[in-house]
Amino acid sequence: MIVAFSVAPSGTGQAGASVSDAVAEAVKVVRASGLPHRTNSMFTEIEGEWDEVFDVVKRATEAVLPFGSRVSLVIKADIRPGFEGELDAKLERLERAIERSGE
Repeated sequence: MIVAFSVAPSGTGQAGASVSDAVAEAVKVVRASGLPHRTNSMFTEIEGEWDEVFDVVKRATEAVLPFGSRVSLVIKADIRPGFEGELDAKLERLERAIERSGE
């Protein structure tokens, strides 16, 4: 499965405050997990089995808790039993489709 998630604190008491320090703590948890992952400007994607992926999401969320009075968590999952390596394979299939459509 691939899970894309975004976690950020709110209720920091600072108008316009950056959440980069809090997000950095969450991303460190993901990186330490050893699971395949990718972070972009909006989400972190992580690939693995259900229990291991959601354990990482939980720990990443907990890492953000000290930065505010509440935490916002957004999750999107692609559950496809029997498939691995889809974090890159999905993008490779997309690029091939784009190339074919340009012919």
